[in-house]
Amino acid sequence: MLTRKAWNVLRRADVVLHDALVSKEILEIAPASAALYDVGKRCGAKSVTQEEIHALLIGYASADDSGAQTIVRLQGGDPLIFGRAGEEISALRAAGIEFEVIPGVTAASAAAASAQIALTDRRVAAQVVFLSAHRREGELEKDLKALPRTGITLAIYMPGSNYERLARTLREAGFAGETPCLVVSQATTAQETMYRTDLASLTKLPALPAPALLVVGEVAATAKTESAGALAEDPASGLEV
Repeated sequence: MLTRKAWNVLRRADVVLHDALVSKEILEIAPASAALYDVGKRCGAKSVTQEEIHALLIGYASADDSGAQTIVRLQGGDPLIFGRAGEEISALRAAGIEFEVIPGVTAASAAAASAQIALTDRRVAAQVVFLSAHRREGELEKDLKALPRTGITLAIYMPGSNYERLARTLREAGFAGETPCLVVSQATTAQETMYRTDLASLTKLPALPAPALLVVGEVAATAKTESAGALAEDPASGLEV
């Protein structure tokens, strides 16, 4: 998903510094003459450092004396939620570079729309909390223990493929084994996959391609059980895909 404003800016871009997970279809919106640079960060792979991204942004903006060029820093989802927007904003401000921030569609909203669920369905969820599973040791555990166990929806970004650790952490924080869960991989794309299960069966999930989002809470129980592609229920595993 892409906002109309982002589309308009991208189609007149001269330079695009994009994340690795930005789809080919989105990049094709940029003019054929635009310079495209992959500055994405992938777990376990050598990638451009955040400082190098800052230097590229500042370098391209500083070289454009006339201000006629459109330089786009393109991140997946909404860079204001678990993106690097904050650091890049600070770097541009420190360099005296003028810029505009265009919000995106964050993974939680996109995944919920695809699954046809309301993250704050007033019948079962009085609040929604966005969390990242990609944290330093102990930080996620501390955050989860501070949250209520019912009446809440957890939208967990970057759950990785080690669902055993994540399920154990949630159980140790006091969430019941029957708590509904939904994993959405590559939301809103042609490759989108959904698995609906519960916390006790979360460890039986296969490793799913990034980006993925884990929804934990009663709203997950109302997720649709069909989508593009062949779907089946596996009673032995406790999963619906």
